[in-house]
Amino acid sequence: MSKYDLIVIGSGPGGYVAAIRASQLGMKVGVVEKAELGGVCLNWGCIPTKALLKSANVFEYIKHAKDYGIEVKDAKADLQGMVKRSRDVAGGMSKGIQFLFKKNKIDHIAGHGKLKKGGKVEVTAAEGKKTDYDAKHIIVATGGRSRELPALKIDGKKIIGYREAMVLESQPKKMLVVGSGAIGVEFAYFYNSIGTEVTIVEFMPRIVPVEDEEVSKALEKSFKKSGMTIHTSSEVTAVDAKGKGCVATVKTPSGEIKIEADVVLSAVGVTTNLEGIGLEDVGVKTDKGKILVDDFYKTNVNGVYAIGDVVKGPALAHVASAEGIICVEKIAGHNPEPMNYNNIPGCTYCSPEIASVGYTEEAAKKAGYQIKVGKFPFTASGKAKAAGAADGFVKVIFDAKYGEWLGAHFIGANVTEMIAEVVVARKLETTGHEIIKSVHPHPTMSEAVMEAAAAAYDEVIHL
Repeated sequence: MSKYDLIVIGSGPGGYVAAIRASQLGMKVGVVEKAELGGVCLNWGCIPTKALLKSANVFEYIKHAKDYGIEVKDAKADLQGMVKRSRDVAGGMSKGIQFLFKKNKIDHIAGHGKLKKGGKVEVTAAEGKKTDYDAKHIIVATGGRSRELPALKIDGKKIIGYREAMVLESQPKKMLVVGSGAIGVEFAYFYNSIGTEVTIVEFMPRIVPVEDEEVSKALEKSFKKSGMTIHTSSEVTAVDAKGKGCVATVKTPSGEIKIEADVVLSAVGVTTNLEGIGLEDVGVKTDKGKILVDDFYKTNVNGVYAIGDVVKGPALAHVASAEGIICVEKIAGHNPEPMNYNNIPGCTYCSPEIASVGYTEEAAKKAGYQIKVGKFPFTASGKAKAAGAADGFVKVIFDAKYGEWLGAHFIGANVTEMIAEVVVARKLETTGHEIIKSVHPHPTMSEAVMEAAAAAYDEVIHL
């Protein structure tokens, strides 16, 4: 039996990061992974979708080349070419994880991992051979998969999840996207941009419902301008996939309608991978599909920990990575700070992009704060106008009494690259006045953050 200081089950952004940090701290580490190293994010999520979205972005530039004084004729979207590039990017990144494992002397244990009593992990290889491994500490980082609704059973062909949406063999003429969270709106943008007729159905009263209301309204306006049809406060109650395409029955505020589509994309969130990994066998407590852990990701069973999508908190790659680092540093006897889940940035990579952190305006008011709100539109930004990307705005929210930066909500080009300023500033307890007095470079999109802060305090110059 092989013995390890730490075995991690799952090699996604939580698992592989935890493994590398543990190795840096002197532990002998093994990682159990039955599929590709890097998990869903790297192979079937964050990375390959961003590659597809970049292709869509380039195609949109070409379609609007005349706006920039450039003549381009007969440009065509090649879905298969875009998919190939996306898969090549993901494949290269997965090889990068292999290199990092080798560099950090981490063993990749191929197979399906299952917890056993006494600090053991049983690994079943692809050919069925079972091997037990012994570990002082075990981290469960098995992630999640597409959630299925009773009326929307994924068949992988006509009713698909995000995996199938990434590798479709042919471009659908019509697509119905059910759900408008990050996954839904990113694929809606991608397929709409290459010429597919896209309809979005969202159960909540507005699309991207976790975002600030003004951001939701701005994205809906942009999507409708690009030709998408959007039904909010609506529900798909049935899908008939017996014919050549699909016919969805949709309950809307104005009555029941039928929507025809070649493909229906179910993008109604993720569910955790907790089945078949031995949680019940060793007595690990769960609640509502999540493993119960303390502030440092220890379960109720000594020596067993859990991070990422399988625990409560935002199901985001960067959250899983941060949790993994905190977890192993605590195991190693360090004194890490618990995660502040109110300072986690969320990014959505459709066009225009969305980035946010902290309280929405509504949530800040509900929490009892007296607030100052500042907003700066990109129509007033010289860099945004020069780039031909004047859609969107920066919105910031401060506590009126102490100047604490409560939240920020961006929509526009490249805003996912700008939100980190707010995360760092909030971590350092920076006030609105300190942002106003921090000189931002001109011309940049990022100076809109300073301008929005100034707007909150009636000091804005360029509005």
